[in-house]
Amino acid sequence: MTITARLDVGRNASPFLFGEEAAAVAEVLESGQYGHTDVTEEFERRIAAFLGVRDAVAVMSGTAALHTALLAAKVGPGHEVVVPSMTFCATVQAILAVGATPVFVDVDPATLCVTDQLVMDAVTDRTRAVMPVLFGGRAIDLSRIRPELAARDIATMEDAAHAFGSRNGARRVGATGDLTCFSFGPIKNLTCGQGGVVIPRGHAEAATIRRMRMLGVVQSQAERAQTTRYCVEGFGLRYQMSGINAAIGLAQLPHFEKTAATRRGLWRAYRRALASLDGVTLVDVDPDRSVPHLCQVRTPHRDKVHARMKARGIGVGVHYPPNHLQPAFAEWRRDLPATEQVGRELLTLPFHQHLAEADIDQVVTALGQALKTVGAASCARS
Repeated sequence: MTITARLDVGRNASPFLFGEEAAAVAEVLESGQYGHTDVTEEFERRIAAFLGVRDAVAVMSGTAALHTALLAAKVGPGHEVVVPSMTFCATVQAILAVGATPVFVDVDPATLCVTDQLVMDAVTDRTRAVMPVLFGGRAIDLSRIRPELAARDIATMEDAAHAFGSRNGARRVGATGDLTCFSFGPIKNLTCGQGGVVIPRGHAEAATIRRMRMLGVVQSQAERAQTTRYCVEGFGLRYQMSGINAAIGLAQLPHFEKTAATRRGLWRAYRRALASLDGVTLVDVDPDRSVPHLCQVRTPHRDKVHARMKARGIGVGVHYPPNHLQPAFAEWRRDLPATEQVGRELLTLPFHQHLAEADIDQVVTALGQALKTVGAASCARS
């Protein structure tokens, strides 16, 4: 079986462009204004309109979005943040960046997401925020516990890096009233090349985040150009999104419904192809409501299957090694049996918009062959 370039080892995920991004970037370059400009502000307006929210604040990355959201919610030293271990390490690093303590929780093995009970079991008098991760694009409904969290002055802050365009009921993720953070990195469902957005809970919070992303400076770049002074009102970082990155996002956004339909179709094609395959379990992302970001299976022979798929030139991966087992976070390690079991079994299959259904058939055929080889070897040893 000849493996196409679309499935090669380096393309477990891959950026997808529609052909208009280069011209949009060229226009910004020709303007001579490369930093935070009116292009960035237009991107914010368009994102807010797409999501059905009043405000969106663009920053330079998804990690910057998480960091500034935590700061805006006044999370800091002495506070705890409830967070699943099953996430990219950026989620945890943002918590540490504000001096707070991550309290790792388990996930539902079927969805890789937290549940109401898992969150509430971890809440203490020191909890200042809970940070559910919308893993693989799957929306999480924490509406039943949100009133209790709010009554205890605990912010709900969604890490929606995987979930732009997904829905929670009738509303898109970001429009549920919680602080929400998106990532628009190279392989996300919508890309800016690099970038992120925070959806604030109100005007005051939006103003705070806008000030922080500009080093604490109150005046805009245009306003500073008209005076000999500017005012720094508080702590801030250089986190603003450039017009170059915003231009890429603006070129992508009109095509998003096509993106969503393509990714849902590919995920469903995987589901059909995997249905007759023994030895693997597909992780559900609820494609009717979600825009899938990953396609993952669980197998008890993950490491051996991973090696055999790589040897065939197929770009499988692992998303993610549990954070509570990472050396950098060992101080906060606790027993999370479901996460640890899933962490040993997860295998991410190639999933991006360059794929065709014939590629998916190739992946699943190779996966079946790898499972048979591993199973035969196990039987021979026993």
